[in-house]
Amino acid sequence: MRRHRYLAAALAALVMVEAGPASARIEKPLVKIGILNDMSGPYADLGGPGSVAAARLAVEDEGGAVNGVPVEILSADHQNKADVGSAIARRWIDQDGVDVIADVPVSSVALAVQEIGRQAKRLTLMQGTSSDLTGKACSPYSTAWQDDTYAYSKATSQAVVAAGGKSWFFISADYAFGHALERDAGKFIADAGGKVVGAVRHPLNVGDMSSFLLQAQGSKADVVAFANGGADLMTSIKQANEFGLVGDGQKIVAFLLYLTDVHTLGLAVTKGLLLSEGFYWNQDDVSRAWSKRYFERTKRMPTKQQASVYASVRHYLKALRLADTLDADTVAARMREIPVDYFGHKGSVRIDGRVVYPLTLYEVKAPAESRQAWDYFKPIREIDAKDAFRPMAEGGCSLVR
Repeated sequence: MRRHRYLAAALAALVMVEAGPASARIEKPLVKIGILNDMSGPYADLGGPGSVAAARLAVEDEGGAVNGVPVEILSADHQNKADVGSAIARRWIDQDGVDVIADVPVSSVALAVQEIGRQAKRLTLMQGTSSDLTGKACSPYSTAWQDDTYAYSKATSQAVVAAGGKSWFFISADYAFGHALERDAGKFIADAGGKVVGAVRHPLNVGDMSSFLLQAQGSKADVVAFANGGADLMTSIKQANEFGLVGDGQKIVAFLLYLTDVHTLGLAVTKGLLLSEGFYWNQDDVSRAWSKRYFERTKRMPTKQQASVYASVRHYLKALRLADTLDADTVAARMREIPVDYFGHKGSVRIDGRVVYPLTLYEVKAPAESRQAWDYFKPIREIDAKDAFRPMAEGGCSLVR
């Protein structure tokens, strides 16, 4: 009996050693999260300082520290340039001790920064919307949080074709995001029985879309689709309205339309546009409660990008608390194990890094339908996560076996 007691005590001691002490074992006195995005250019309203505010809310909601180690938020402007974003990411990792890089919209920048994170074994929480981030460019250290070109192009394309929009003309941004969106949407249009009859591409922040819109108007396509975002998308919608494309019988589709775009342009210009989103501030009680807190900080309702920054940072901090180490492999594994709380909706992180959750297809309200400030979208139909996001087997990610 005595020998059994000694053996039991020895085993208990071994378990305690393997489990580690109750105090923090995180290897640094400070956890650093860098928010990298467009702070002053055409996409600043979508993320910008608002993403920093969202990240800080996430840190506060996790108590400001992880296992006794404080969390600090840094931020920088990548100016929508892959070389600028890459230089900041390398400096943060090599010199400033940043543990995680988050946000990173604009797919060309996101793809470059994700690769730097892979090489350095640092986690990246991406808001870039190119489906390539979880496809051929996937990384074991990266997760993609915002609904991507595959997800929102599928929902919107299929709905518009079903409603009679058979022929399509694309006006696309001439960089990775625009190419991926045009490619993904084109596939869904064809699958639904439609056809892409033409396309033109424009550089970032072009300022004048008239020549592209004239080509779209001349195509006589049922649908003119804007595969761009930010200031370029706003210019496209505004000038399409001035050119009278809708009056000529053409339907306008804006795949990457954000709440702030509608707020700036007004419902008279944007009414009737279709879009799909995983987050809308007025979607339900959970979204409204969080958005109210966000509004108190920023005096603006959050975009889906800013909301996803909050969700990604909070999920990372939960995984870090469980892992109790900054080792990227360990934390990345934890992030894929624990469920995602996407504002009351259940989600998960797949092995390819894609974060999946339900989407909703919305239509922009007419002015008479809006009941209060920022009340811009009305739901058309719910889309289950499995029906929205690309199956892992089709993405070409090397992590998928």
